[in-house]
Amino acid sequence: MYTLAHLSPNYTKFTALHKVYRNYMSENSGKSSNNPKVIEVVIDSEQHGQRIDNFLLSQLKGVPKTHIYRILRTGEVRANKGRIKPSYRLNEGDVIRIPPVRVSEPKEITIKDSTITARVKQRILFEDKDLIVVNKPAGLAVHGGSGVDYGLIEIMRELYPLAKRIELVHRLDRDTSGCLILAKKASVLKAMHEQVRGSGMEKIYLALLKGRLAGGSKKVDAPLMKNVLSSGERIVRVHPEGKESQTIFTPQQRFATATLVQARLLTGRTHQIRVHAQHIGHPLAGDEKYGDDEFNKVMRKSGLKRLFLHAHIVSFIHPVSGERVRISADLDDDLSRVLEQLGKDQ
Repeated sequence: MYTLAHLSPNYTKFTALHKVYRNYMSENSGKSSNNPKVIEVVIDSEQHGQRIDNFLLSQLKGVPKTHIYRILRTGEVRANKGRIKPSYRLNEGDVIRIPPVRVSEPKEITIKDSTITARVKQRILFEDKDLIVVNKPAGLAVHGGSGVDYGLIEIMRELYPLAKRIELVHRLDRDTSGCLILAKKASVLKAMHEQVRGSGMEKIYLALLKGRLAGGSKKVDAPLMKNVLSSGERIVRVHPEGKESQTIFTPQQRFATATLVQARLLTGRTHQIRVHAQHIGHPLAGDEKYGDDEFNKVMRKSGLKRLFLHAHIVSFIHPVSGERVRISADLDDDLSRVLEQLGKDQ
């Protein structure tokens, strides 16, 4: 058994798993891909509260996601000698057993398109020593992977090379624009994740729905279940055995064939707004997964070229100052032009 206790004093400060592996391989063979050993890692206060799957994914760079979930599923990863699920949240002092895993050298990411980096920099809405809120452009993934060389997080790390621990507080789908929060420190990330899981953070989106949504605010309370098809595509459906999910839709502007709404999330499930809108018979404009094909054709004639979903407002308690912070991002010009055209068509 190879544990942290066997590391030299100069290495004990490193708790990130990939660094532990690098140190071990350097001492024994000089080759990171040969003869990996079982290791045990003691969780510190910075990692307390993080899900074990996210912890492994963020630290074991180069290990395929499928392999990480396999070693979790088969019980090869253990906490305090006991089997754990991917949803297990780390506690300070936990002893995590990691089985032999070959860790490839991290791939150096080069962002060749300087225009996207400059564009992202111009879209920063808020920044202090702890947090950044950026108005994410539509079409940009939040991180690289699955055929995408890089995403917003890689761009931010290039813009902030000294912020070594900068991480996403939450995520937005690739086609969704708007407010996205990043933390510059692990302790801030942990505090923000607690707000995401609790009631401290408020998220309000702007969405264009099919048809005229009658009346005032409409609360949708429909449990959601996530499935993965044989093709590997992720799909979410309303299902009685799914997780509790609640969205409030409030009409802002009605057109002949569509309604602009504010969608306030009371829970944060995958594709929640899109599936709840579909569930009430008013799918989102431009939604190729859960939407209406004929409606989407009509919207394309009005100039819509993407999913009409924009993270308009985010509000949270600042984890350091304790003050309430409220950030808003106006609709991008392409979506505003669609609304103008719909107004002309009435």
